Amino acid sequence: MATFEDFMKLDIRVGTIVHAKSFEKARKPAYQLQIDFGEEIGIKKSSAQITEQYKPEELIGKQILAVINFPVKQVADFMSEVLVLGTYSEGRVVLITPDKKVSNGDKLG
Repeated sequence: MATFEDFMKLDIRVGTIVHAKSFEKARKPAYQLQIDFGEEIGIKKSSAQITEQYKPEELIGKQILAVINFPVKQVADFMSEVLVLGTYSEGRVVLITPDKKVSNGDKLG
């Protein structure tokens, strides 16, 4: 079992997707995202396997939640800096989003 202290080690923040494009070099279908986490954190990159549920143009302006304190992960020739959070629903990833507009960089907790 994870403890509350384990959970608190995760830095989960709100960001707005500002750029999304197909990631041709990924082994599994994915997008390369640029996400704005506000002035303190800035724009971070992520590779996200969300192609079954979303088109790139639908993602622009969408607020999402992401873990920003995992180590950078190399995916093909791309460095993914944050882990975008979603749920698996019928084999597809559905993004976790705030139900109201909030400030980029707001922390879950």
